[in-house]
Amino acid sequence: MQDQKMNKREVGSGKERTAAEYLQAHGYRIREMNYFCKAGEIDIIAEEGGYLCFIEVKYRSGEANGFPEDAVDLRKAKKITRSAMFYMNSEGLPDDIPCRFDVVAILGKDITLIKNAFDAVM
Repeated sequence: MQDQKMNKREVGSGKERTAAEYLQAHGYRIREMNYFCKAGEIDIIAEEGGYLCFIEVKYRSGEANGFPEDAVDLRKAKKITRSAMFYMNSEGLPDDIPCRFDVVAILGKDITLIKNAFDAVM
C-alpha cells in the first residue's frame, strides 16, 4: 500500500511539472508550486493576463474513472478558495487583486487548460 501511495505521489508531482511547463509555454509566470498552508494546498500559483491564478492539476490515465476536471468538486473548490485567501493574506496582497481559479486537466497525454474553472466558494 505504501508503494502505491508513493507511486501516486510521484505521478502527481510529474504531472504538476508537466502542467507548469504547459502553462509557461502559454504565457503564465509561475510564482509557486505545491503551496501548503493550514487551509490546504494549491498545486500552482501563477500570473497570467493581469490575473493571479490559483491552479489545480488533475490527472487521469484514461476515462474509466471519469474526466480529471470532474474531480474538482464543491468541496475541493472550497478548500482551494480558503488556501488562496490564506496565500493572499500571507503575501500581503490587496483584496481587490484580480484572481481566478484555473484547472489543468490531463487525460492520458492530452492537456486541457480550463481558465476560470470555478468561482471562489466559501
